[in-house]
Amino acid sequence: MKLLAKLSEGRSLSISRLAEDSPLTRQAITRHLLVLQTAGLVRGVRQGRENLFQLEPEALDEARQALDRISRQWDHALASLKAFVENDEAD
Repeated sequence: MKLLAKLSEGRSLSISRLAEDSPLTRQAITRHLLVLQTAGLVRGVRQGRENLFQLEPEALDEARQALDRISRQWDHALASLKAFVENDEAD
């Protein structure tokens, strides 16, 4: 989560910068960034010898909206299950 928090500051950051004050190794951060890049949530740009990464705000917003929809579906399903169980116990 700290990785996304650093990237959310709005500037492009290198893996070295992202690794500062982190218990994760640079290799672990690189793997996380590649997963996020594959998902379209971050974009990496080669600048000289470094790769700089930044968030893709539109894609992140779409992911948040999808998670909100899933959360509402689960809330509805759990409320239905609760009502069913409570109704069954009353009989």
